[in-house]
Amino acid sequence: MSDLVEYKCPACGGALVFDAETQALKCPYCDSVFSVDDFKDAQGDLSQPAEPNGEWMRENAVWTEDETSGLLIYSCQSCGGEVVGDETTAASSCPYCGNPVVMKGQFSGMLKPDLILPFKLDKAAAKAALNKHLEGKKLLPKIFKDQNHIDEIKGLYVPYWLFSCDANANILYKAEKRKNWSDSNYRYTETSYYDVLRAGTLHFDALPVDGSKKMDDTLMESIEPFDVSQAVPFNAAYLSGYLADKYDVTAEQNAARADERIRQSTVDAFRDTVSGYDSVETGTAEIGTSNGVARYALYPVWLLNTTWNGQKYTFAMNGQTGKLVGDLPLDKNAFWKWVGILTAALGGAAYAVMWLIALL
Repeated sequence: MSDLVEYKCPACGGALVFDAETQALKCPYCDSVFSVDDFKDAQGDLSQPAEPNGEWMRENAVWTEDETSGLLIYSCQSCGGEVVGDETTAASSCPYCGNPVVMKGQFSGMLKPDLILPFKLDKAAAKAALNKHLEGKKLLPKIFKDQNHIDEIKGLYVPYWLFSCDANANILYKAEKRKNWSDSNYRYTETSYYDVLRAGTLHFDALPVDGSKKMDDTLMESIEPFDVSQAVPFNAAYLSGYLADKYDVTAEQNAARADERIRQSTVDAFRDTVSGYDSVETGTAEIGTSNGVARYALYPVWLLNTTWNGQKYTFAMNGQTGKLVGDLPLDKNAFWKWVGILTAALGGAAYAVMWLIALL
């Protein structure tokens, strides 16, 4: 196993770990702290974001031998998930399903990320966020909070493809205006129909699309947004002490999903400019993209795998903002109690309305 020289503490020789609080590399043995920039020279030139050059183009950044010498691949024999870790982060269980993982060998291949968004929050913050998430949930079993056992908390860099482009749109909206009046005999409605054309260009910058099949897309979209303005050119030193998911969905495979999100966002944005009508529907929409570029980035996510009553629950927290999401069990007795209360309240309201009508 090769030594990753640039991650060794210059003071005592111990393995350095990236510390989210100080945004620096810290030695757990002598408490020395070093800037990530101190180790850039050992890596050579850093990958820069690809420049727009056609539709969804990107430059294939190349890993250096020094960067990959200390990175190991761990594979889950249950779900097939693969994660990357360095010599300081020995993986024993899969962050996705919790089953044991085995070391597959030295890391090789795959594209090098263009950008990385370093962790801003640590493991303690993730645990505190879960406890806060459980507070005030009236339909949560009362014993869940006390008995829910955290099996493992893993800091994981999730692969994202960031799509940027110009969306050139020509959209026709169908709009209506209605005028109502009445006389002593009838009520009248006059409806006028309009074709409203909107055309122009919108710029999309770093639209994120999850690049991992193992990460639930809904779960990942739920912990958005990430502030990509805080992303930095990729440096392998940021991986120290964390795991990184290997992307298994390419930019080309994600292009259709990115196109759909761009299309819908463009339709909605142009729709907001159509005002003064009683109703507006989208007619025909011609939307094309230009100057498209896809960049490969790693985003920080804390995964919390818990067990309660024989079932596993997974929670995900945005490692930058602290936003946490996850499924919770339902207290069926409490649920039906609230249904009964709501039904009684609605029934009483309906009775009161009928009584008032009878008095008129």
